Amino acid sequence: MKMESKKANLNDIPQGVNVNLAADKVQILYTDSVFISSNNYGIVFNVAQSIDDKNQQVVARIGMSKEHAKALLDVLGKHLAMTTPSKIKQ
Repeated sequence: MKMESKKANLNDIPQGVNVNLAADKVQILYTDSVFISSNNYGIVFNVAQSIDDKNQQVVARIGMSKEHAKALLDVLGKHLAMTTPSKIKQ
C-alpha cells in the first residue's frame, strides 16, 4: 500500500496475502503492561513485562500514525468480538 494522503485502513489488505515470518529471528514477546504516549503526529506503545511489583522491563516499542492506531483499534475490537466465547446462560 502506498503512503499517500489516503487514510490507513487495515481492511484494505487483500485476502490471501502471504506474510513471511522467520521464526528463528522473530520471538513472541509476552506483555502484561503497555505504556502509551503520543504527540500530534503519532502514537508509541511501550510494551513491557513486570519484573516485580514495582518494576517493568520494556521489551518492544511500536510506533504508528494516529490513523493507523485507529484502524488497529477497529480491527482488534472486531477480532476480539469474533474470538471471545459468548457467555453461557445459566
